[in-house]
Amino acid sequence: MAERKILLGNEAIAAGLLEAGCTMATSYPGTPASEVLSSLAAFKQQAGLNIHLEWSINEKVAFEVGLANSYTGRRSAVIMKQVGLNVAADPLMSAAYTGVVGGFVVVSADDPGPHSSQTEQDSRFFAMLAKIPVLDPSSPEEARAFATMAFELSEKYEIPVMLRPTTRVCHARQDMELRPFFESPKPPLFEKNPPRWAATPKFRLFLHMKLNEKLAAIAQEPAYAPRRLNPDASSASSTAAPGVCILASGVALAHTREIMAELDILDKVPLYAIPMPYPLPVAFREEILARYDRVLVIEESYPVIELQFQNREKVFGRTNGVVPSSGELLPEVVELVLRGFLGLPQAPAVEAPSVPGRRPTLCAGCPHRAAFFAIKKAFPKGIYTGDIGCYTLGVNLGVVDTVLCMGASISQAAGFYHAYRSSRSETPPICATIGDSTFFHAGIPALVNAVVQGARFTLVILDNSTTAMTGHQPTPALGRNLNGIAAPAVSIAEIARACGVRFVREADPYDLKSFTQLLKEAGRHVQDPEGGIAVVISRHPCLMDRTQPVEKPLAKVRVTEKCKGCDFCVKQFECPALLPQGEKEPVLIDETLCRGCGVCIDVCPHGALVAD
Repeated sequence: MAERKILLGNEAIAAGLLEAGCTMATSYPGTPASEVLSSLAAFKQQAGLNIHLEWSINEKVAFEVGLANSYTGRRSAVIMKQVGLNVAADPLMSAAYTGVVGGFVVVSADDPGPHSSQTEQDSRFFAMLAKIPVLDPSSPEEARAFATMAFELSEKYEIPVMLRPTTRVCHARQDMELRPFFESPKPPLFEKNPPRWAATPKFRLFLHMKLNEKLAAIAQEPAYAPRRLNPDASSASSTAAPGVCILASGVALAHTREIMAELDILDKVPLYAIPMPYPLPVAFREEILARYDRVLVIEESYPVIELQFQNREKVFGRTNGVVPSSGELLPEVVELVLRGFLGLPQAPAVEAPSVPGRRPTLCAGCPHRAAFFAIKKAFPKGIYTGDIGCYTLGVNLGVVDTVLCMGASISQAAGFYHAYRSSRSETPPICATIGDSTFFHAGIPALVNAVVQGARFTLVILDNSTTAMTGHQPTPALGRNLNGIAAPAVSIAEIARACGVRFVREADPYDLKSFTQLLKEAGRHVQDPEGGIAVVISRHPCLMDRTQPVEKPLAKVRVTEKCKGCDFCVKQFECPALLPQGEKEPVLIDETLCRGCGVCIDVCPHGALVAD
């Protein structure tokens, strides 16, 4: 009997890629996609596979590395989250024209909600923009199967193919049969063809026409065509809503099928699954519009299927408000939509429990908290530009005013400087914060630009020696790759100096007093007529990273009778280990959370916290 195992959705995708003979996978970590590459690494080690895996410096680079492998006839996958696809958009658009040789799968995991992203954008729209097919799995098992189908489609038409899971697929678990991985014996062979691989604009027009021909043919592929899930159902027999049908894709399809079964209408209303939302076959669209009077489209997050029908009189969904235009299509939302569209009685509203929640906060002992507190003391009336990472939670401490996208803290700090400088207004202190991994990803070009354009601000690079928010993937500064093999360590300080910054200092934020003084020195350099941008590297390992050496607690902190219950430490420092007890009552220290960093000792304005 074949072995079975419960796999995480991202593990299932990784298994599907290896079953299909993937020889290279590249990625930049980002929830909900991060576990795909880490699962590939685990499978590689378990099975002794000869596959190249890498955490690339950003999604654009990851895409380009994997694409070159495809040019040699070998199968590649590039993995990212939906906002990472923004970074990789440039090579994506061009690769659709040039095409591929070996199968090339773009795994772009979307985050409807959003749960951990700046946007809930729909990667399927990027597929439409680039004119490449996209597969939309409704479960981990289907995502695994679609990985093989994506490779086959990619090689048949020499085109990149997108596999687009969402958070509920990536992070769901499903029992499935384990199958052997396939190692391709095919050696790499790059056949030179400059009119294709290095096409000039004249040839690009020809490639665009070929791309359009490919799309038309792909839309007719029977293996990827829409399919009726309940062929015995007949909308004509439905007294609730005659002449209707429902189209659904992705995890919204799974919810729709379950809710229809619960409402006892699965055998009454036709339900169509759309495994490939783009391109939709013209014949299918015409058949649906001819057969049904009203068509409901249930999809996340944008109206990709709906818009291809180009019929607002018969087709209902997000564009006309029948389906909510934002947010996840959770089962309760799908039920509400179905009841409304089919004229069924609405279910009683379920009230959520009125339990006060706690906003996300940095971990107890997090070195970023100490750095943020020092920034607030050094630049009390400053403008604080933030970036993407767990340190975005500096907003709780009042030390993050803007968060846009990766690397934007540096660019926006420069923009604020030029805004005040060009208007001849007094320029307030400007302090940008960015993590070490984000600095490598998108901060270096921004810093070069800021230096060349004469901007002045303090940049604090929060170096905790890992990509903490997405699962502690290694950074280029760590000196090892994802397999734990030694690699050249790239110095952040040396890069900053190479960018043209003359003031570059490193310090441990746990030493709060000296770190605050260093920030003030950086501020003076920024203001000095002979100064410029100042870079301060806040260096301390992430306490949650188990690969880092375990440090002994610096201090066992206790609360003395000097504590007046002012809650300054709670409100201004927000360490989870400091527990308020009410007005004028001394705080308590939760010893199960306290990491012994001792920073709170310097935070308390009354000297009420001391080290034993």
